[in-house]
Amino acid sequence: MRNLMGRSFIRRALLATVAGLGCAAGAVAQTLTMGVGSPISSLDPHYHQLRSNGEIAQSIFDTLVVTDAHARLHAGMAESWRALGAEGWEFRLREGIRFHDGTPFTADDIAFTLERIPTVTGPGASYSALIRPVNRVEVVDDRTIRLYTSGPSPLLPTYLTQVVMLSRKIHAGATTADFNSGRVAIGTGPFRLTSYSNNDRIVLARNDQYWGEKPHWAEVNYRILTNDTARTAALLAGDVDFIDQVPTSDIERMRRDSRFRVAQTTSLRTMYLTIDGTRAAPVPGLASSAGAAMDRNPLADLRVRRALSLAIDRRMIQERVMEGSALATGQFMPPDSFSYIPDFPVPAADPEAARRLLAEAGYPQGFQITLAGSSDRYINDARVVQAVGQMWTRIGVRTTIEAQPYASFIGRATRREAPANLLSWGNSTGEVSVLLNSVLRTVNRERGHGSSNRIQYSNPELDRMIGEAEVELDAEKREALLQRATRTALEDYPIMPLYLQNAIWAMRSSLTYEARSDERNDPATVQPAR
Repeated sequence: MRNLMGRSFIRRALLATVAGLGCAAGAVAQTLTMGVGSPISSLDPHYHQLRSNGEIAQSIFDTLVVTDAHARLHAGMAESWRALGAEGWEFRLREGIRFHDGTPFTADDIAFTLERIPTVTGPGASYSALIRPVNRVEVVDDRTIRLYTSGPSPLLPTYLTQVVMLSRKIHAGATTADFNSGRVAIGTGPFRLTSYSNNDRIVLARNDQYWGEKPHWAEVNYRILTNDTARTAALLAGDVDFIDQVPTSDIERMRRDSRFRVAQTTSLRTMYLTIDGTRAAPVPGLASSAGAAMDRNPLADLRVRRALSLAIDRRMIQERVMEGSALATGQFMPPDSFSYIPDFPVPAADPEAARRLLAEAGYPQGFQITLAGSSDRYINDARVVQAVGQMWTRIGVRTTIEAQPYASFIGRATRREAPANLLSWGNSTGEVSVLLNSVLRTVNRERGHGSSNRIQYSNPELDRMIGEAEVELDAEKREALLQRATRTALEDYPIMPLYLQNAIWAMRSSLTYEARSDERNDPATVQPAR
């Protein structure tokens, strides 16, 4: 572990003393200590499109457009934006925005940011998918930029809520390692980086020259506590003030305890299974019911994929495994959101129908399968894969469970080492298009398609509908296209949505926080209770 900016023992002792006073002192306490469940993979804000990476990036850096707790758009670094018909968008920047070292932020920095993103290679979803509509940039003046697209791009402002802006002067030539060392972790955001210890903690200091509303906290200690029990224990002991991903078994206890406050909402995060039906036999992790190698991939048969879905009792997972802190679903978006399909109900479990489909497909005795997932990334993730494994085993598909820390699991999932995986996508843009493009569209790295399509799924009809939706300016028509595309994908069962995870926080009763549907931990909006 590395400490970028050493502090004296006296300084550390003073800060510890202030933190120890807790938030009960209200506005007097100036240090917020957060215990978070998801580690970050890099301080490079363009390395990996991961929720935990993004929330740190948006504390240190800024975006042109921002979203509120309900995924609605608001002005960020851009004070306004307008469509240039079908040609693109023009953004007008606020005056007076500066990076932490005093460097002014100008329209040319946006051009540089868009140039840099495609050159950064990470382990998962790429930010290239968010800027792929842009094919030309025109810097009109220091405060005005035009982003031209190959056709209508109605969602470009929405996509840019996820893209933080860098400086050509500061960041030209900077590598991911340079960000992780702290040397170039210099943004325009509400906090400055003080220190970073990988997989342990990040310390942030308030940016007193911030162009927007100043955060209450002079310092934020962002502690990474991936173990659920340890995270809750830290809050109970007063070692932290605020935690996310509250274990479902602890929620009611926290609600009843007057020392704490719970904030909760249905999130935009879909938990789903990937079913690798595109890989030719022999497939690692698949075997006959007797344990022999198979000369064909059973998952390539639609009937088998349907059977696996019918075996799953999604409502039982919601009620028992997730203890009510989830919403069972058979699609990707929550009710009442843009692109949700009203007449697509939660699939009912039907083990008998599942067994019949297996027999029709030529597997009356079932087969053996490995189901992999993380054990420390999402709420009750290891328990969910165990539950699904038991349901599949009951229909004759004997399931071996491999649950391991996310850092190890995600690499294995990308290498397709297991034929079925529990994965997730946070629809933080408030609609389904990015998921469809990233997870289910035919892989095309140059165009930014399929960046998280780990099973190499390809469906030309689905690709066509996604392509039409991304250039449709009429919102009603675009929603209908996205709904049809979603239905087409779901009826082919390459992936199987299970539930929408709740976003859950607990904190000292002297604090307040508006639960965000995008699950983001935003220290700038944690406030003393009034």
